[in-house]
Amino acid sequence: MSTSGSTTSGSASAHTAGPTATAPRAAIAAEGLAKSYGDKVVLDGIGLRIPEGTVFALLGPNGAGKTTTVQILSTLIPADAGQVRVAGHDLVREADAVRRAIGVTGQFSAVDNLLTAEENLLLMADLHHLPRREGRRRAAELLRRFELSEAAAKPVVTFSGGMRRKLDLAMTLVGDPRVIFLDEPTTGLDPRSRRTMWDIIRGLVADEGVTIFLTTQYLEEADQLADRIAVLDGGHIVAEGTAEELKRRIPGGHIRLRFADADRLTSAAALFPATKRDDEALTLHIPGDGGVPTIRAVLDVLDGASIEADALTVHTPDLDDVFLTLTGSAR
Repeated sequence: MSTSGSTTSGSASAHTAGPTATAPRAAIAAEGLAKSYGDKVVLDGIGLRIPEGTVFALLGPNGAGKTTTVQILSTLIPADAGQVRVAGHDLVREADAVRRAIGVTGQFSAVDNLLTAEENLLLMADLHHLPRREGRRRAAELLRRFELSEAAAKPVVTFSGGMRRKLDLAMTLVGDPRVIFLDEPTTGLDPRSRRTMWDIIRGLVADEGVTIFLTTQYLEEADQLADRIAVLDGGHIVAEGTAEELKRRIPGGHIRLRFADADRLTSAAALFPATKRDDEALTLHIPGDGGVPTIRAVLDVLDGASIEADALTVHTPDLDDVFLTLTGSAR
């Protein structure tokens, strides 16, 4: 492989790690990334550009190549072709520098069940060659941060799934990485534990400017966390954008108008062709992407006819619709 230099739903916000004259600096930049196993093409020349201090989510069906992408970008396996830089370092020529700048948390916890939480963290500090005093300070800090101080001396085998996942992420942070790969980090967690992990991930980005590369099977997770989302299928990136941009690409969005009486509903229905009318609910469904220009146009038409709607709501496809439309046999 040759190498060279080279935003979402209401809950997520775009973060940058310092303004520049043009675009934020890329934490990950890949071009022409390819990987095959025998006759099976897993990645067929994909390109990525992920700004510093953002959350990027990679979605795709099982076997689409999400984990392979993480393994390549984190130096665990080589690519067959492509140009890649991670944290400003060439992936091949500066592999050691890349490893020092990144952290990786997989879908299966890497903690040692026989050790305590504190011992796991101290072991990781030793692997990072931290001085003993600094390692103990860092371990204590992370135990506090992840609300594991009271369990510091307990064997990990006694931990719940949520506690294990928090400790796993804490271990990833011992080396103070600038780019963190989270490969399906909340698999198997209950909804409360999953939301706790989401809050931790948001804090890493907002408070420390860390860049998160997230793969997940939970589409709500990508919707909640990611500044940008890419959909991987058949070895290609088939779509990329913010969650809202991706949803607007899928047909089925509409504006729902509710009226006070049947006369107003009938008058409004005459103004909009190709609408779906519900006489019982006194509503009209007007096809549209839900964007501000579309909403303004609908309101202008109503205003021009002196018709007042009691309520207006926007309904857009969700990421489930995006996923099913863009991947697999549905594509």
